[in-house]
Amino acid sequence: MVPPARLRRHSPRASLAPAAVAAAASERQKLTPPAPALGPGTQPIPRPPPGTQHWPPADDRLVRTPCPAGRGPRASLPADAGSRKSEPIPGARASGSSLPVQFLNAGDPGAHPDAEHAASGALRQPDRHSRRCVGEAEPRGPAQGGWLPGAGPGLLPRGQGEPPDNMKSFWRFIFRRNLPSTSLCQMDFAVLGLGDSSYAKFNFVAKKLHRRLLQLGGSALLPVCLGDDQHELGPDATIDPWLHDLWEKVLGPHPLPLDLGLSPPGIPWPSKFTLKFLQEVPSTCSEELCVAGTDPQGPPSELQPFLAPMVTNQRVTGPSHFQDVRLIEFDITGSGVSFVAGDVVLIQPENTASHVQQFCQALGLDPDQHFTLQPREPGVPCPTRLPQPCSIQRLVSQYLDITSVPRRSFFELLAYLSCHELEREKLLEFSSAQGQEELCEYCIRPRRTVLEVLCDFPHTAGAIPPDYLLDLIPLIRPRAFSIASSLLAHPSRLQILVAVVQYQTRLKEPRRGLCSNWLASLDPGQGPVWVPLWVRSGGLTFPKTPDTPVIMVGPGTGVAPFRAAIQERVAQGETGNVLFFGCRQRDQDFYWEAEWKELQTRGCLTLVTAFSREQEQKVYVQHRLRELGPLVWGLLDLRGAHFYLAGNAKYMPADVSDALTSIFQEEGGLSGPTAAAYLARLQRTLRFQTETWA
Repeated sequence: MVPPARLRRHSPRASLAPAAVAAAASERQKLTPPAPALGPGTQPIPRPPPGTQHWPPADDRLVRTPCPAGRGPRASLPADAGSRKSEPIPGARASGSSLPVQFLNAGDPGAHPDAEHAASGALRQPDRHSRRCVGEAEPRGPAQGGWLPGAGPGLLPRGQGEPPDNMKSFWRFIFRRNLPSTSLCQMDFAVLGLGDSSYAKFNFVAKKLHRRLLQLGGSALLPVCLGDDQHELGPDATIDPWLHDLWEKVLGPHPLPLDLGLSPPGIPWPSKFTLKFLQEVPSTCSEELCVAGTDPQGPPSELQPFLAPMVTNQRVTGPSHFQDVRLIEFDITGSGVSFVAGDVVLIQPENTASHVQQFCQALGLDPDQHFTLQPREPGVPCPTRLPQPCSIQRLVSQYLDITSVPRRSFFELLAYLSCHELEREKLLEFSSAQGQEELCEYCIRPRRTVLEVLCDFPHTAGAIPPDYLLDLIPLIRPRAFSIASSLLAHPSRLQILVAVVQYQTRLKEPRRGLCSNWLASLDPGQGPVWVPLWVRSGGLTFPKTPDTPVIMVGPGTGVAPFRAAIQERVAQGETGNVLFFGCRQRDQDFYWEAEWKELQTRGCLTLVTAFSREQEQKVYVQHRLRELGPLVWGLLDLRGAHFYLAGNAKYMPADVSDALTSIFQEEGGLSGPTAAAYLARLQRTLRFQTETWA
């Protein structure tokens, strides 16, 4: 997204009078582990001995403006003050002082790349001076984490209204009950939320944050902006007009300083990195050492995944079933990996050899050429997973997501880099606000990939400077899968259930999910296969108290985390396990049928099935719940059972919630509002947990 003006900075410092905080809260599916406590490049404020300093400490990170008439002087809340006590506040800054605009980001930079380019790009500009200035010139990419505790790349919530993991310290602080209602009387703010309306609590965090900032005395520059990934034009549909209004609010009464000039139009911003090609192949291959083992100081992580041998890769759906679903098992002996039911494993996929070859040919790159990556500015870190030196082959196969669907920012930068008049004209149209409908028709609806777009613009692709590869193409992100086994039942093994994603659009070539198809292509029967992986906590936590029943609803591949839970609970002697499983046909996609029946025979499991295509009237799990309403109500209300739901987020979660509400009314005799409050209480006390995906 092109900001209203691309600023070329000439002085070391500039600022605007009002402080505008654009807080981006995101709610998409989680993919990466949390970042360090204060984000890259951010130093924590030194803590004095107790009782020696008032809150807040003297620090230039505090945003202060003169209080409006009638308000007492207050300091605004520092985003890293999550653990500080509310104490007397020192004198406020004198009237007339100038203040910076801050962009605070919470969530996953990879989930909404264009939206973050838009929001942060509008407040940060191209030639990258001080990170604390208005017009600061940073690369167009995910915003620095700002001053949120742990802000930076982090986990996304699961669409259930909880804040991103890298925002939780700030979240706990901002919702303290002892905060005065005038705490933020000196702060103007604007909140931009990035979400997905297929989730029930769409942009819940952004809405709640906006309301809380108002409660604490902040002044909203604009209504909260709710970007929606489900919109045909993506988040841009709402972000475009919102940013236009934001610039008017900020720059109208506070024009830019005279020493800030405009960049000439059509000139690309400097790349974040330069690729220095090596004349000779390095004698020591750092590439093979990059992820060859685990960190001896801790368990495997994204920076140092475990190369797990694949033991089996078995199709578990019938040959005539429309979808290929795989049960894949890894050997984790000696890895240091440990997990419990509800945890997830993250897997780093690769591009296919044919796609890598096609990409290198389109851009005129030698796959065997080695290079070192050098940042243009001191203090800017290189991608941590990228070895130095690295080959073009490895960069393209393991790092650049060339099969992702490009967003608007891709076309914007590609237009700047194009030397071909006709291609440049079309790229500029795709990147303009007026061309979004055509971009949607060309790229978003048919799910055209980065590689296919580059092949459609051959003159531009062949002229792309290698330095811009990391600015132009996003990095491949790890994919998260629910772990489908327990270490108590399968020691030194980790199993996952993978639905291989493949579908047709109007394009000739089928669309294929990168990770699922890569995993499905691996055959351990043909030779050793290693897959880079690591584990992190998931969104489901099961009761630790003995004899607490659990009700699990897992249609399709949503049953995977419940298999791990049932195995774990049975191994611990817990028999109060009720599973509602749904699929299309008993003989095609009834996962682990023999295992469930054996547990039923032993009295360890109550299994309820719904085969939607085996009768004229379709039957789903919510119908079975209603049929067994007395059992469900008795377990929840009399025995304190926990209720779990996993699966597709489109319709099923809402249908199951409606079924539960009906059960509470019919079996418990509750009124409609009381039944809704009962369900909300189950959610609030974590006795009703969900893990869904779009």
